[in-house]
Amino acid sequence: LSEHKFRNAGQICAAPTRFMVEKPAHEMFVQKFVASARAIKVGDGLDPATTMGPLAHPRRIEAMEALLERAFVIPGTNRRFGLDVALDLIPIVGDVVAAAMGAWIVWEARNLGMPKWHLARMGGNVGIDLLLGAIPWVGAIPDFFFRSNTRNLRIVRKWLDRHHPETGTIEGQVLARR
Repeated sequence: LSEHKFRNAGQICAAPTRFMVEKPAHEMFVQKFVASARAIKVGDGLDPATTMGPLAHPRRIEAMEALLERAFVIPGTNRRFGLDVALDLIPIVGDVVAAAMGAWIVWEARNLGMPKWHLARMGGNVGIDLLLGAIPWVGAIPDFFFRSNTRNLRIVRKWLDRHHPETGTIEGQVLARR
């Protein structure tokens, strides 16, 4: 029962929030449920001993980077841009929203276990992006070329390749290397 409660790691609503248990069985139910929940091993989804895979995944970072940096194409050209540049057209609020979305990428990198100095560097990229975009209307131009989220994705990929060589990214899908 407890493995079904934690299935999908809360990413979809597939488990009840309450259990109805009769009083005579309550104490035994709680003890067994807690023991079963403690037995869940969170870790690498490729490890056979793992019963629940990671909640942070590189594909989530890649999807956010694509949305922020490459979601749209300028008609008649090959140049792509994303919400990061589009939101710069909304003074102040757009810059803050784009920075918050970029900060989410840094948060996900933290959840992947990246060291603090990489996170600080990524945070610096988001900060520079915020400052560049803070120039009303004109800020979209340097933002179009700086692409802090693409830089941050590159940092994440490089760290994963160096510290987790058993995985590789091929066309946005993380696959086990054999």
